[in-house]
Amino acid sequence: MKKIAVIILLAMIALPAFSQIKFGIKAGASTNTVPTYDISDGTNNIEALKDAAFGFHAGAFLRITLMGVYIMPEVVFASTTYEYTVTENSVSDVLKQQFNKLNIPLLVGFHLGPLRINAGPSASILINSPAALIDHPNFTDLYRSATFGYEAGLGVDLFKRLAIDLRYGGSLSKRFGESVTIGSQTFNLDDREPSFMLSLGFMF
Repeated sequence: MKKIAVIILLAMIALPAFSQIKFGIKAGASTNTVPTYDISDGTNNIEALKDAAFGFHAGAFLRITLMGVYIMPEVVFASTTYEYTVTENSVSDVLKQQFNKLNIPLLVGFHLGPLRINAGPSASILINSPAALIDHPNFTDLYRSATFGYEAGLGVDLFKRLAIDLRYGGSLSKRFGESVTIGSQTFNLDDREPSFMLSLGFMF
């Protein structure tokens, strides 16, 4: 234990000498494919008004560059509102569903000329409880409090202060199923719809 503690301490002391650490804040907009609900049963029906919806996000990031490769954890609040035409017992109405989430991506990237290329897993924690569109016993089971997907994209830094990023966010469940088990820990994978995120960050 003492040897491990000494190694960790030396690494913490040496890391700043061989790496570059930047802290920043960011904000931006996103476009998300509207999720569809296959829950029609003859008397109830849900149809999305549009194929895509816009949302916004804001948060903070830490970029640690070491030997040409950087690691960038982020904590980002994201909000998106979807609109649906809901028909229950032949009565139709337009209802909205707002999803507020805390997204925590952990990206690994490198520079290719002026561009940054990065990708990595992204945890998503549901903050609010979206209103159920219809009274159905299985409807609220569609909302998982914490899930994992991925993000990947390109970025560029301007004037050593501004960071512009364009990313794609997607689901891992189509490839790995509803969950994966690593060691004794099980991680729920979401069936999130594709999204594109454009953000502007400022580094200190």
